Amino acid sequence: MTRSTCDPVVVAAGRRHSVGVRDDGTVVAAGRPGSPECAVDEWRKVVSVAAGTVHAARNTGRSHTVALRADGTVAAVGWNGDGQCDVAAWSGVVSIAAGWRRTLGVLGDGTVTAVGRTNEGACEVGGWREIVAVAAGDWHSVGLRSGGTVVATGNTLRGQCKVARWQRVRSVSAGYLHTVAVTEDGLVLAAGDTGSGVAEVGRWRDIIAVAAGSRHTLGVDDRGRVLAAGDNTRGQCDVDAWRDVVAVAAGAEHSLGLRADGTVLFAGSNADGQGSVGEWRLGSGGGC
Repeated sequence: MTRSTCDPVVVAAGRRHSVGVRDDGTVVAAGRPGSPECAVDEWRKVVSVAAGTVHAARNTGRSHTVALRADGTVAAVGWNGDGQCDVAAWSGVVSIAAGWRRTLGVLGDGTVTAVGRTNEGACEVGGWREIVAVAAGDWHSVGLRSGGTVVATGNTLRGQCKVARWQRVRSVSAGYLHTVAVTEDGLVLAAGDTGSGVAEVGRWRDIIAVAAGSRHTLGVDDRGRVLAAGDNTRGQCDVDAWRDVVAVAAGAEHSLGLRADGTVLFAGSNADGQGSVGEWRLGSGGGC
């Protein structure tokens, strides 16, 4: 999937919520009733969404949701303790990502902007160039260059930023302490915490998309089947029966699968209603 731009992301999974973009550009969310990260009803002309997450072990439900509009502007709702929702002035954005206390945006000229927590260095993206897509983990940020190489910044306690040698990459995703990528050949590259499935995913083949959750990893193959590795404490890896899937999203303890017909599949913890996606009908765009 070597690309000059990032495919729109129409389904995203956060700490305790799920978000989706309908064909008409409106947005739907599932989670705790009245939670600020789910206040997306007024959004219009949205083409892509991102859901901020936090490691499941942390006793907090705070999160945020970000939307990219068709005109290149960005909106955000939810927890703003570190300014991660201060995106109203952004313009010319072509791709977005949301992590713990952080939001990233790729501009049309291939540079990257960031707002949010600065402590771990995950917002130090000002020197990045020729970026077509970004991913945000809890403490690190990842950028995919137009030539298929990858750059990362932030906390690399478990080696999650050791991506400098990766080549021919078509998409990237970042979790709590790991990073995964799909190559042009449909192989999966991984770095970071072994408990997140980084060893297992190297055996996957014919993959078209991946998603990194807090401690689990999902992949979609070219037949629409979904693979999973890593922590399965809440059943977030129980995806063997899923079919006709074109994109996946991985949250803290739940997984989402977007089918070709716009319906959404769910596995994992539904403690806060994040699994109430059975009635959704979304656009059928790919994921990053």
